[in-house]
Amino acid sequence: MLYHLSNLIPYAPWTVFRYVTFRCAGAAVTALLLSLFLGPRVIGWLRDLKFRQNYRPKDVMAGADATAAAADIAKRGTPTMGGILIVLVLDLSVLLWAQWNAHVLLTALSLVVLAGLGFYDDWLKVTKQDSAGSSSRIKLAVQFALALAIGLYLWRLPSTESLVADIQIPFLKNPVLVGVPAVGIVMVMLTIVGSSNAVNLTDGMDGLAIGCTLITASVMVIMTYIAGNAVFAKYLLVPHVPGAGELTVVCSALVGASLGFLWFNCHPAEVFMGDTGSLALGGALGIMAVLIHQPLVLVIAGGVFVAEALSVLIQVGWFKFTRRRYGVGRRIFLMSPLHHHFRKKGWPESKIVTRFYIVAMLCAVVALSSLKVR
Repeated sequence: MLYHLSNLIPYAPWTVFRYVTFRCAGAAVTALLLSLFLGPRVIGWLRDLKFRQNYRPKDVMAGADATAAAADIAKRGTPTMGGILIVLVLDLSVLLWAQWNAHVLLTALSLVVLAGLGFYDDWLKVTKQDSAGSSSRIKLAVQFALALAIGLYLWRLPSTESLVADIQIPFLKNPVLVGVPAVGIVMVMLTIVGSSNAVNLTDGMDGLAIGCTLITASVMVIMTYIAGNAVFAKYLLVPHVPGAGELTVVCSALVGASLGFLWFNCHPAEVFMGDTGSLALGGALGIMAVLIHQPLVLVIAGGVFVAEALSVLIQVGWFKFTRRRYGVGRRIFLMSPLHHHFRKKGWPESKIVTRFYIVAMLCAVVALSSLKVR
């Protein structure tokens, strides 16, 4: 909105709104301030509607010490669906500061669709006693349908066909495969669906998912800016994607919204994001990685999310295999996702979250190093 307004007003002070860097800063600050202003109101509204996290006895981990068990029980009644706040301030900031193009519209639309899917899942959990939410089949069906639609849309457009048809690998300056849309569409689907569910699995401790999202989004700010800048992209030998610079504004708004939500979600949390936030944020990161032709960089930058998702896949797969082979299921981790494994080992929640932040920062550094190591 402000970008288009600056084009209508020829006076010099307004021209600053035409610069992506200025609008990125504006989007981040706007999202942060909106979060801090609307946060208490949204939390109060969720509390009044009784949209609360209700821990059942089986959710308190067996074998946990008395302090950990008491902390888990103390979380009963904490408002959930806080993802509404994240999506709201993110959309408002992007609407205000971004120059809307196909990349921004695609990201914003997908964000709303996944937030709606997460809201439906959270709604079932809070309105139906002992409900585990919507079935995994429904969630996966919607996620894969959305990802497939995005992949086909990008492939059908001549300007974005290469984003799908060519396969780019981090640390290599040239695509490893060219003209393979079938492989590319599968990669698009796995990136979006995998990222969405990985963030969802990570959302199990106060501040864990949103803090790691903040770190990963900071990497995406740099990656999207370079992809949208022809000079930098050529110098660093990365794919140049016209119009991708506006995704930098979206990523900056996501950073601001994440900081604002972390203010209320840090330990002890005043609100949980729920599937409303985690599915949407993970999907948005995956979509933006696809739109700048760097889906595998997201795998590195979001290393914590990848580890959390892999821990679940390995645990479930090994349990089923050993049960079929030996008649009794065996476990590799004490509990999955991975953060619960360390919790059962006796680590305090705040220590787990902080150490996961450190790992996330290391992953971010490695991902950014791919810009120069080619």
